[in-house]
Amino acid sequence: MYMIEYSELVVMKFKNIPKALALIPDGNRRWARNNQMSFLKGYELGVSKFIDFSEWCNSYGVNNISVWAFSSENIKRPKEELNALFRIYDKAAEDKDLISRLHENKIRFKVVGDTSLLPKTLVSKLRVIEKQTGVYGGKVINMLIGYGGKEDILYAAKKLAKKSIDKGRVVVNENAFRSELMSNAIPDIDFLIRTSGEERLSGFMPWQTSYSELYFSEKLWPDFMKADLSKALLAFDARQRRFGV
Repeated sequence: MYMIEYSELVVMKFKNIPKALALIPDGNRRWARNNQMSFLKGYELGVSKFIDFSEWCNSYGVNNISVWAFSSENIKRPKEELNALFRIYDKAAEDKDLISRLHENKIRFKVVGDTSLLPKTLVSKLRVIEKQTGVYGGKVINMLIGYGGKEDILYAAKKLAKKSIDKGRVVVNENAFRSELMSNAIPDIDFLIRTSGEERLSGFMPWQTSYSELYFSEKLWPDFMKADLSKALLAFDARQRRFGV
C-alpha cells in the first residue's frame, strides 16, 4: 500500500474543500517559552503566521476564514500583557506589507466582536482596513476580537427581546435569531482547526459550529506550516458529513 509522505501533502488536490474555515490559533505563549523568547515575540510570529495561513487557504480554494484573535475572556489577563498584545495588533494594523497583501489577494477584512473591550485607537485602525477592503467580495477574513460565544448568544437574545417588546409580539425564530448575532455575517463553519493540542471549542461561535468538522493539531501555532494545513484538509476530505441524517 502506498503511503503518502508528509511533504507530499503540500501539493495534494482535494475533492472536498471547506467553504468556510475557522481557526483557533493556540500556543503562541508556549512557543515563546519553549524557544526562550518573550511572549511578545510569540504573538508577533503568530500574527505573521496567520497572514501566511490565509494565503495557503486561498491557494486551496478556501475563501472564507474566521480567526479567533482575542476572546472576551482574554480581557482578564494581566494588564501589562494585554497592553503588549494590543500594541502587537496595533502594529499589525499599521503594517503596510500586511495590508498590501490583503489588497493584492482582494481579501475583504471584517471585525467581529465587542470592540468596546479594545483600545479606541486600535478599533479605529481596524475599521479603516475594514472600510478599505470592503470593495472586495469573493474572499473574506473575519477577525473575531473581543468575541465570546455566550456573549454572542446573549447579545442576540437581548436584541430580539427588545424587538418583541417594541412590536408587542414574539418575533423569535431561527432566522431572526441568527440575524441579530454579532457574528451574523459569518456562515456556518464547515471545518474548524485548533492548534497546540487543546481539544475543546471554548465557546467559539456556538451557532455556526453546530455541524462543523473539528480538527486538533498538536503543533503550536507559530510552528504550523502549509504541510500541516494540507494534512488537516486531507482529514476533512476523507470525512462524510451527514448533518444528523
